[in-house]
Amino acid sequence: MIVDCHGHYTTAPKQLETWREQQVASLNDPSRAPSRSALKISDDEIRQSLEANQLKLQRERGTDLTFFSPRASFMAHHIGNAITSLEWSRICNDLIHRCCSLYPQNFVGVCQLPQSTGVPPRSCIPELERCVKELGFVGCNLNPDPSGGHWKEPPLTDKWWYPLYEKMVELEVPAMVHVSTSCNPGFHTTGAHYLNADTTAFMQFLTSDLFKDFPTLKFIIPHGGGAVPYHWGRFRGLAQDMKKPPLKDLLLNNVYFDTCVYHLPGIELLTRVIPVDNILFASEMVGAVRGVDPETGSYYDDTKRYIDKATWLSDADKQKIFEGNVRKVYPRWGRNK
Repeated sequence: MIVDCHGHYTTAPKQLETWREQQVASLNDPSRAPSRSALKISDDEIRQSLEANQLKLQRERGTDLTFFSPRASFMAHHIGNAITSLEWSRICNDLIHRCCSLYPQNFVGVCQLPQSTGVPPRSCIPELERCVKELGFVGCNLNPDPSGGHWKEPPLTDKWWYPLYEKMVELEVPAMVHVSTSCNPGFHTTGAHYLNADTTAFMQFLTSDLFKDFPTLKFIIPHGGGAVPYHWGRFRGLAQDMKKPPLKDLLLNNVYFDTCVYHLPGIELLTRVIPVDNILFASEMVGAVRGVDPETGSYYDDTKRYIDKATWLSDADKQKIFEGNVRKVYPRWGRNK
C-alpha cells in the first residue's frame, strides 16, 4: 500500500475562499461575520474538485491513500483573533471530513488547529479532540509560528506548548510541524518560510529535553526536513559540543521526515543520511510545486517515481517508507488498517 502522509485540500471550491474573504472583511464589525452555515458547497462540487485533481493524480501515480488536511497557506493564524481562527478551523476541518466521508478509501483526515498569536496552545485542545474523537482524524498540523513569519511564540520545546502535547500523547496523534503564509516580506512562503520552519523546529528539538518529558510524542518534519539532511554533520557536531547524546538516541525515536523533495538527488541525500525507519512517503500534491521538470519530463511532485528509482534502497526499505513507518507514527490509523 502506498500512503501519502502529506496532502492538502488546495483545490477546494471557490466558495471556501469567498467565505474566508467575508470573514476577514468583518474583523472590525463582527456582526457582519458569515456563519458556518453560510458556506454552501455540495457533495458534487467536492467530488468534482477532487476527481479532477487529487484523485486523478493518485490513480496516475499509483498511490492509494492520502492523509488530507486543509490548505496550509490558508491557515493564516496571524489573521484576527482566537475566535477568528476557531471558526475558520472548524469550517476547514469539517470540509476535510466531508472529503474523507465521500472517499474513505482515498483520504484520511488530519486537522488544522485554531492557533492564534499570543494565545496559549491549550486553546486548541477542544478542536483537536473533536476532530480525533468525532471525525476520526489521525493527526494534526502544528504551526510553530502563528505570527506568519515574525516568530513571536516561544520555541516548540517551551512549557507553553505542554498542555497540547499532553493531549496529543493521550489521543495518540502526531503533529506535522507546518507553518502557514508568511506576511514577512523577507521570507517567501513556500520557498523560504516553510523550509526555515522545518530546520528551526529540528534545532529547537535538538537543544531541548522535550522527549524526556514526552517519550512517546511524535513529530513529522515535512519538506524533507528543510536543511536538516544536508547539514546532518553540522547538527551532529552541535549536539556533540552541547554534550548531548547522539542524534539517533536524542531525537530519532520521536522525529520523522517526509519525502516532499522534488528531485532524485535530494531523495538520495535524504535516504542515505536519515535512517529509513524515520522517513515517511509524501508528495504534498497538489501543492507548492505543480509544474513539469523539463529535465525529466515528469511532475516535480511525483515523488513516488523517485523512491521507485532509488536502487540503493531494498524492497523492505521501500515498504517501510511507503507504508510501514506511517503505521508506527500514526497509530490510530495503523490499528484500523
